[in-house]
Amino acid sequence: MKSALLLLDLQNEMVDPNGKVGAHGLAKIVEDRGVLVNAKRCLDSARKAGMAVVHVRLGFRSDYADCLSVAARIEGLKNNRAAIVGEFGTEFHPMVAPLDGELVITKQCVNPFFNTGLMTWLMQNGIKRLYMGGVATHLVVESTARFADDAGFAPVVIEDICAAPNPALHDHFIAMIAPALGTVGTTADFVASAGEE
Repeated sequence: MKSALLLLDLQNEMVDPNGKVGAHGLAKIVEDRGVLVNAKRCLDSARKAGMAVVHVRLGFRSDYADCLSVAARIEGLKNNRAAIVGEFGTEFHPMVAPLDGELVITKQCVNPFFNTGLMTWLMQNGIKRLYMGGVATHLVVESTARFADDAGFAPVVIEDICAAPNPALHDHFIAMIAPALGTVGTTADFVASAGEE
């Protein structure tokens, strides 16, 4: 089964202490959990194995005209001028930055399949298994896993490259929801299996 590694929202806004979301505690949790270190190990293994890699980020126009969600959290993003394309916050953290030729998907919502070319690209490339991780667990990772399952992909959540602002949200998804959608694994599992893909 042909696979891809999806790194979800590992962008400065979320994972850097100077990011507008990361500064409120998420960057510290990301650091404490070793998310970026583990994600880099996964990324290196995927590249070595010749596996497709997709980098997903949240990014808006400076006037937010492309932001459709009316959820309460969106006002916080707008008020903080967060996740504007072309600014520090939408750049990927240097540890997991894309190489030339790796697909970058910029989304304006939680689900990276919505209003992007991700689904078409995966199908054109014959990919069926999606390894994934990122921040936040209960938002982009859960949304991606749910949609992937609905669309006929086999989602594999790499638990130790995920984090959420509230650890209980992370734990609930990993323990109660992810196993119903696909498989849960670790960086060590991924590194061990990447060469066999």
